[in-house]
Amino acid sequence: MKIIDLRSDTVTQQTQAMRDAMLVAEVGDDVYRDDPTVNELEKLAAKILGKEAALFVTSGTMGNQLALMAQTRRGDEVIVSANCHIFEHEVGGAAVLSGANLRMLYFEDGMPDVQSIEAAIRPDDIHEPQTALICLENALANGRVVSAALMAEIYQMAKKHKIPVHIDGARLFNAAAAQGVDVKELTKSCDTVMCCLSKGLCAPVGSMLAGPRDVIERARKYRKMLGGGMRQAGFLAAAGIIAIRDMPARLHIDHENAAHLADRLAGLDGVTLDRRPEINMVFFHIDRPQKELDAIPAKMLKKGFKISPAENGRFRWLTNNDVTRQDVDSAVDALASILK
Repeated sequence: MKIIDLRSDTVTQQTQAMRDAMLVAEVGDDVYRDDPTVNELEKLAAKILGKEAALFVTSGTMGNQLALMAQTRRGDEVIVSANCHIFEHEVGGAAVLSGANLRMLYFEDGMPDVQSIEAAIRPDDIHEPQTALICLENALANGRVVSAALMAEIYQMAKKHKIPVHIDGARLFNAAAAQGVDVKELTKSCDTVMCCLSKGLCAPVGSMLAGPRDVIERARKYRKMLGGGMRQAGFLAAAGIIAIRDMPARLHIDHENAAHLADRLAGLDGVTLDRRPEINMVFFHIDRPQKELDAIPAKMLKKGFKISPAENGRFRWLTNNDVTRQDVDSAVDALASILK
């Protein structure tokens, strides 16, 4: 039985073009910087993201943590959203790796606002830590997209205070596709940016960290410290090149399938959408007792669909390159039969 996986876009399988490229990739030792395929990926990523330099890293978490390590000193403070990945899902890395304090701000529905961020910047006071970095997400973990205009407003404020801005862009290309803009329209409003290659872009492994050359050089050294100095990594970089070069152009299909999924779910009795999806993420509630909600993932799996359990009563389904419009319809039909 074919299994359709709606748990995340991290489950994407590499395309045949990626498999072919990996098979014939020219490789070297990346720690010595003589892996030509990694070098090509880093050069290409820097160009696409509009930055001086880029670094191939194993994961989005590593990329974010390297950005913090390279731009803060022990005891510095980093402004973040209380719901952001850096705070919630990176195992307390900022405390362990950077010795930095995370100042959490609560934004309505996760959407940052410039006034709250500016008010959180520390004064020059001997009793207070120095605000060293502002971290934003785009797209947000709740699937919302931060507009290019809002990104620019926050960045201009940060520049006024001489504080760098880092973007956790795990789904940055989705955010750009949703707004119909080139990704550089978003990255021009930051100093450093991380983007994942292994989510909607379908690479098997890896993320990119891009920014000023001196910052990326510091991050490269810290990457080695963390055990991320890969050797013949060109096999992975070959897939990454295709991911960042070719795959953003098809993300609108995932978004359209997510919109169709939302429409179908909204037609089911007892199902309530959180909101219309802006990218490939659909959040919804089912009005059933908790015991019934807990049983739904196992029942869906028997019908050929992998889904995550409800979190605080809310389900999250994601479309991706391996999920067709027909798969979406079949998944909703399966859920409807369970709810009857």
